[in-house]
Amino acid sequence: MPEAVGEEQTGIVIVAADSGPLLRACVASVLAESAPLEIVVVDNASNDGEIEQLAALHVDDARLRIVRNDANLGFGPACNRGAALSRGDVLLFLNPDCEWRAGTLSAMRGVLDRDPRIGLLGIAVTDPDGMPARGNRRRDPTLRRALLTLSGLSRLASRWPVLAGVEMPPASASGDVEFVEAVSGACMMLPRAAFERVGGFDEAYFLHVEDLDLCRRMRDAGLRVAHASRLHVTHAQGSSSRSRPVFVARAKHRGMWRYFNKFDPAARNPLLRAIVWCGLWAHFAAQAPLLALRGALRGRRQPR
Repeated sequence: MPEAVGEEQTGIVIVAADSGPLLRACVASVLAESAPLEIVVVDNASNDGEIEQLAALHVDDARLRIVRNDANLGFGPACNRGAALSRGDVLLFLNPDCEWRAGTLSAMRGVLDRDPRIGLLGIAVTDPDGMPARGNRRRDPTLRRALLTLSGLSRLASRWPVLAGVEMPPASASGDVEFVEAVSGACMMLPRAAFERVGGFDEAYFLHVEDLDLCRRMRDAGLRVAHASRLHVTHAQGSSSRSRPVFVARAKHRGMWRYFNKFDPAARNPLLRAIVWCGLWAHFAAQAPLLALRGALRGRRQPR
């Protein structure tokens, strides 16, 4: 529990793990907001020197608090730690490679204030070129939907909705707030009461899929997951993971396996469980050599 929850103050939790200079840009863009806020940066044992530079840049700004972990706890545990230290009545979980837009904080809080049924709110996440990122609006990643997506059959969903996969099509330009099954974990706002009601992030996930899990548990608790398509945040995806792609891919596959076992009715069938387990790790084994090569080449290109 936080020491004392603040009135009308947003607690922004940013988890860093060798996130590079984009972390400083992210924090600066959020601190430019005029709305009452505090930022808790939870650092998962970074060694890139960025945390020290961040602290020096904002040494006189009481709105920023930096918490350093001795080891990489994973994304969910670090988010939970940041939330517990925050005093905001509303929480915003923001990736360290996001660039914030002034006024978005108040606009997001306004959406929550207008509809108490909303337990979790996402917004339109775009890449630096303004293109919608993957995962903005998603359906639960059941085995059936995942297979439709992987096979390409989900591309026919506009004609045959029964073939819909995990990803939903981009929201219409005229859209405002809609209820969906899941949103992007790059930027999620929740009333603190809703976050505590579901017990925060499931700490058994290390990295990836914990956002889908949180959305699912929020809906299971009787609250809504919403997406505000008119609000935007820019996300330079993967700043913390580019230097260790195999590690990240392994964590993602472990997360997919956990989600499948927790929520997918297909997991009750022992044969399907075995097939899914073999398929997941065969997919990882096929990916790993190429990912390792890309990581090595990227490391050679980094300035020394």
